[in-house]
Amino acid sequence: MSLNLPFRRTLPLIIGSAFSVLSLGCKQAAPPAAAPQAMPVQVAAVTLSPVPASDTYVATIKSRRSATMQPQVDGNLTRIFVKSGDAVRAGQVLMQIDPLKQLATVQSQQGTEAQKKAVYQYNQSDVERQRKLYESGVTSKQSYDQAVQAYENSKADLDSSSALTNTQKQQLAYYEIRAPFSGIVGDIPVHLGDYVSATTLLTTVDENADLEAYIYVPTERAGQLRQNLPVEILDTAGNVLLKSNINFLSPQVDNGLQSILAKAPVPRTTERLRNSQLVKARITWSTAPAPTVPVLAVTRIGGQTFVYVATPKGDGYIAHQVAVDLGETVGNTYPVISGLKAGDKVILSGLQFLQDGAPVKPLG
Repeated sequence: MSLNLPFRRTLPLIIGSAFSVLSLGCKQAAPPAAAPQAMPVQVAAVTLSPVPASDTYVATIKSRRSATMQPQVDGNLTRIFVKSGDAVRAGQVLMQIDPLKQLATVQSQQGTEAQKKAVYQYNQSDVERQRKLYESGVTSKQSYDQAVQAYENSKADLDSSSALTNTQKQQLAYYEIRAPFSGIVGDIPVHLGDYVSATTLLTTVDENADLEAYIYVPTERAGQLRQNLPVEILDTAGNVLLKSNINFLSPQVDNGLQSILAKAPVPRTTERLRNSQLVKARITWSTAPAPTVPVLAVTRIGGQTFVYVATPKGDGYIAHQVAVDLGETVGNTYPVISGLKAGDKVILSGLQFLQDGAPVKPLG
């Protein structure tokens, strides 16, 4: 069957119009709105951790030893390199006694040693020469033995002279007064030009690395005081400088303060503390388990503390803002007094982008 000519000409127009209508309909249909995407966040479960019960007291740092510096030789002071209150290191020169007389003695002894060394070297060569002559039959055994004896005598003489030179050099070191250990220089009662002897007090050095914290604890805490209680030494801002333990308890009560003296050793690695320095000492009496939350999870709004908790909803999680009551920080965590329970998943990251009810994807 054949189509007439007019219909053949209008058929493409009809088909084109149909496609145009279909395309227009597709462009006008709006896609469905996508659900908000869950934000990935780091979470940590609220756990029960030991929380300490403690008190803070004023303590004094004291040195356990002090060295009295006195010379081992006589002479006039020619140099004083330090002043009272200076921090010095072990071996540092503090003062110098006039060494010219001892220097002359050392130089004289070094000259004597050089002479004996020359004799020794000659005899050493002579022994080798006499040995070859003896082995060739040119000289007698007696001549060779005499050369060996002369060599041995000169060697012993040189060794004795060398030992005496070293002794005189060591004696020269006594003309420099050095710090026996690292510490703080005390009062210096002598002056340049003073004649000093073995009985003269030059100065003192307090060792700053061997210290103790003296803590006076009120008598009402006497029943709780015991050896090895943990102690934290704090600076004026409350930062922990070091950790130690009580290693001494006085058997007597201080009548003036009505307190008990407790001592805690200060590790040698601590360089920020000095003799007679006042610090704070925090004694921990006991610890008990309590819920804790990382410091990173806490935000503050208008003086109130909040955390975001990843709460299950449907097939996912949402961020739920919870007001919490917290104690003082313990390391990098806060003890939770109220608002959370063990097992809650608090959010640690992206807090500035969160809103209550926002979908989240917990990680970790």
